[in-house]
Amino acid sequence: MMFLAWSALSFTPAQQTQKLPRQDSTDAVKWLSWEEAAALSQKEKKKILLNVYTDWCGWCKRMDKATFEEPNIARYINENFYPVKFDAEQRAELVYKGKPYKYVKDGQRGYHELAAELLKGRLSFPTVVFLDENLDVIQSIVGYKTPRQFERIATYFAGGHYKKTPWSVYQSTYKPVLVSDQ
Repeated sequence: MMFLAWSALSFTPAQQTQKLPRQDSTDAVKWLSWEEAAALSQKEKKKILLNVYTDWCGWCKRMDKATFEEPNIARYINENFYPVKFDAEQRAELVYKGKPYKYVKDGQRGYHELAAELLKGRLSFPTVVFLDENLDVIQSIVGYKTPRQFERIATYFAGGHYKKTPWSVYQSTYKPVLVSDQ
């Protein structure tokens, strides 16, 4: 019960982050805002999949189309994670684990401090960050991933395999079930 109160306080934005289009198809990832993921995680514990992107990133758009719009991948994400789409250049202030994070102007562009922290200063896009049920970073995965590559990664984290099986062993023995040969 105490964690629920902590969770609400630790993942509360100072203002609305962004408006995302609501997707009603069962074959689409139902992207959430930080606020929605935090509220849902208080009711039912689930890992969070954070898709960190920028509007100008071509590889981000390609991954959205090829990977996140693949029906079996989208269903798997919706069933196993609270998926959050996070613009690394958004200007809204966020509070994460009691600390405020803001947009930082840097030349013609800028970056959000939370993106920089979650990506450990390596602002490369796209990046998918997996957070555990306590909102702690498990791992960030940099770069474009095909549906087949992403399936292996998502199942590794969703199933908790990262706790007991080295990635090299998991990936060498994993048999795809969501995505056919490409």
